[in-house]
Parts: sequence; C-alpha cells; structure tokens
Amino acid sequence: MKLALVADWLPLYAGAEHVIAEFHALWKDAPIYTTIANHGNLGPLNNADIKTSSLQKWYKIFRNHHRMLLPWMPCALERINLDEYDVVLSSSHAIGKGIIPPPSARHICYCHTPMRYAWQMEDEYLEDSRIPKIFWKPIKKRLNKLRRWDMTTAKRVDQFIANSSIVADRIKKIYNRDAIVIHPPVDERFFQPEIRNTKYEIRSPEFEPIPHAQRPNPYLAIGRMVPYKRFDLLVEAANAHQIPLQIAGTGPEKERLERLAGPTVTFLGFVPDSDLPRIYGESKALLLPQEEDAGIVPLEAQACGTPVVSLGKGGALDTVKDGETGVFFQEQTVESLKDAIDQFEQIQFDRNAIRKHAEQFSAEKFREKILKMILNY
Repeated sequence: MKLALVADWLPLYAGAEHVIAEFHALWKDAPIYTTIANHGNLGPLNNADIKTSSLQKWYKIFRNHHRMLLPWMPCALERINLDEYDVVLSSSHAIGKGIIPPPSARHICYCHTPMRYAWQMEDEYLEDSRIPKIFWKPIKKRLNKLRRWDMTTAKRVDQFIANSSIVADRIKKIYNRDAIVIHPPVDERFFQPEIRNTKYEIRSPEFEPIPHAQRPNPYLAIGRMVPYKRFDLLVEAANAHQIPLQIAGTGPEKERLERLAGPTVTFLGFVPDSDLPRIYGESKALLLPQEEDAGIVPLEAQACGTPVVSLGKGGALDTVKDGETGVFFQEQTVESLKDAIDQFEQIQFDRNAIRKHAEQFSAEKFREKILKMILNY
C-alpha cells in the first residue's frame, strides 16, 4: 500500500497540523502534499517530505498573508499528481479534500469542518485576514465560486472522518455524506504535567482532588485573539465581578482587549508549547466562551486535570461532561457566564476523574483509530 498525505496549507504548526503530525507518525515515509509550506517552522513536521504546489513561489512574497492566495489554491491543488498512490489521506478544513485521487485509489478525508470561508464566517475570515475592505466585493465573488467548487469535490472523497459530532452533522447537511467521528488527538505530555505552587502541590502523574473554589490561581482563557473567540465577554465578566483571569495568546484583538481589561485581568502573551501543561494545571478552570467545531484546548486542559467552563454548543458537547469535568453555560452573556462560574464554585471536581475522562482522546488512541480505519476500509 502506497499512501500520500494531503494538507490544505502549512504556514505554521497549530491545531490542524497536530493531526497531520499524527498521520506522519504512523507513516513516516509518506510525503505530505500541500499548497504552501513554511519549511523549518513546523515542529515535528520539519523532517517530513513536504511537497508544495506552484503557489509556493508566491507564498514567499505573501509570507504572512497566505489566505490571500486562497482563490488560486483549488486550481493549484488539482494540478498535484497522485497517480502512484493507493491511498490518499487528507486533512481538510478548507480545500484539502479537493485533491484529485487516482481512479483506483481510496481517498479518506479527516474533515475539521466544511470550508468555513465558503459556508460560514465569510466576513470574519476577511477581517481576520486584515484584507482591506476595498477588496471584499471581488473576493466575495471568488468565495461564491469556491462554494460551488467545494460542493463538487465532496464526490472525490470515499470516506469522511469528522472531528466532532457537530461537524459530522454539518458534513451531512452540506455534502449529504455520512462521517465517522474521531476526535482530535491530545499530546501525551498533557497527561503527566509536573505542577508546583507555593500554596498547593499536585503530584504527577496522580492528582489530588483539590476543591477548585479554594485554588489560588486565576481562571484561564487561551487561544488566538480574534472576534469569534469572544474573549471580550470574558474581560467584561471579569471587570464586572472582579474575577481573576489570565489570557494566553496573541492576535489582532489583543490591543483592544488590553484597553478594555480591568485590574483582575492579566495577559500572558504567547505561551510556548512546553509551558502549556503547567499553565493549564495551575489554573482554577479553563473558560471557553466560543463555539468551536471540535477544539483541542478544552481537551488539553482536562488532560491536565483542569475543569472547563464552556459555552454549551459545538464540539465541547462531545468532550466536556457537565457537572463532572466542567460546567456549561447556554448564552454568550455576562449573566449566563457568571451563573455558570457560580455553579462551578460549588462543585468539588476530582482531577483524577477529569484526567481519566480525557485519556480516551489521547494521541495514542487517535492513532489506533486512524490506523484501524485505513487498514480496514
């Protein structure tokens, strides 16, 4: 069996790239085909055989604005020749599933979501990309063509894998295709954090069931600071109710959020991957105010034994157990969030139980499921 891996694009090592890295761990000799790549900035993928499209030369010019190349990516992807392969395994949140497999090959697509730029969040995409509004009208025309292309390319996939139940529902609604759900992988290092604090100590790998209302550390929010993440809601709630909050990450919203923040809010900036287990583990709880398709962040927090206060929508419904590993709130309002935090403060969470729950989403379990699917399909 000769296998090829396919990714939308590889400008950095983030959530979707973790999935590609797990595929690469299973098939180290398999090349990774993609539209553009930032070679040397891809963590465990730096040693992979990454083959880029004809757009790579343009990416060198638009280094920090790869999404500007999106209208030309479908054509570039379709020009990639995979005739020598028996199996094509794609990771797609945009155009990756549109690769043209050989007629005799099997194409299995791990779908993070049907293309958001075509079906949802069109304006959010344009704002996040910082594309001047003068260009929005012609780009939206391009996106309309992209939407039609996206519909037709669903036929090129033999089997869809969805990263959550809500994405499986979306695949059914948009493409009229069934999907098997395999949740994204949590790196093994999150399951054995070594956490120290002057006021309490947790022994690794076993955790003590500490009442979270008594823990001295702040609540935590982490991620790219863009509008849909709703960090502004967290800041507003922290200001109104003197909630100690740490926000880790960077992004276009950072300066605005800093101006809004009161004295109980601290910005950690960029946090290296090596520090994430400690940050999660020392936090009272992770606050997740946005709806995510799957979301690796709440899984990483739970792997560290830390509960989650989450909006009760999206992928969190698959991974957070209300009252056992976290608490849900139903509306993106300060009142709804504060009610959930008040409820959270009354519960004594068992860190061992939270960590045990997260083990079913480990990278090892992910690889087992993917390998079984490829071999048995």
